[in-house]
Amino acid sequence: MRIRIVDAFTDRPFSGNPAGVLLLDSPGFPDDSWLQRVAAEVNLSETAFAHPLPAGGEADWALRWFTPATEVDMCGHATLATAHVLHTTGAASGPVRFATRSGVLGAVTGADGGVTLDFPTSSLTPVPVPDGLAEALGAEVVAVHDTAAHVGDLVVELRDEATVRGLVPDLAALTAHSSRGVIATALAADPSGGYDFVSRGFFPAVGIPEDPVTGSAHTALAPYWSARLGRDELTGFQGGARTGLVRTRLRGDRTLLTGHAVTVIEGELHA
Repeated sequence: MRIRIVDAFTDRPFSGNPAGVLLLDSPGFPDDSWLQRVAAEVNLSETAFAHPLPAGGEADWALRWFTPATEVDMCGHATLATAHVLHTTGAASGPVRFATRSGVLGAVTGADGGVTLDFPTSSLTPVPVPDGLAEALGAEVVAVHDTAAHVGDLVVELRDEATVRGLVPDLAALTAHSSRGVIATALAADPSGGYDFVSRGFFPAVGIPEDPVTGSAHTALAPYWSARLGRDELTGFQGGARTGLVRTRLRGDRTLLTGHAVTVIEGELHA
């Protein structure tokens, strides 16, 4: 069984966000415990497992995502990585529809190899700054929005780009503030620099200290910054040690996320 490591939301190896991708030949998924053990062995923020579905249905492939510690309801970069593998291996051509725990998610690969994902737009509810959040982040908090059950993150606006880039949070303390993660964000310092806003994502509650480039978080970041900037099409820059770009476009209750991907490792899974 072939397993691939794909760097997503980047056009260069060893950048962006790496994901494991396993295309299954079976008509269903193996036992959950096996899927979790494989994800723990791969030990990346997410490993995606997909199998083909019968023709004529509402989706073409079934898709699930696992961190080293648990299954998650939504993952952008591993979905992009899966679409990239399907396209580059010839396992699928044209638009692909994935059946997931977050409904049917679409992926279209362009002529330049870029993949555009069609995800549900996140809800955003302003909430008071939780006690201890500023201390856990180590930075003054400007505003907080809750994405609730949609993705389970807190979107936390900070003062400026330099503050976001310089964060060294108390990860243990952050676990008390979100069911999934905390997304720190700010406007780009230089609007002519090729991106409109910056972010970093911390997910210790699901076994990921920092996720380099979180596609699903941009379903909340896109409407947040689009409302502020008055534009439906934006580019987000995310990451600390590893970075990547996510192009976003709002379409009402759907958000389109576009990025590139690069396969860096391909091997055989023997277990």
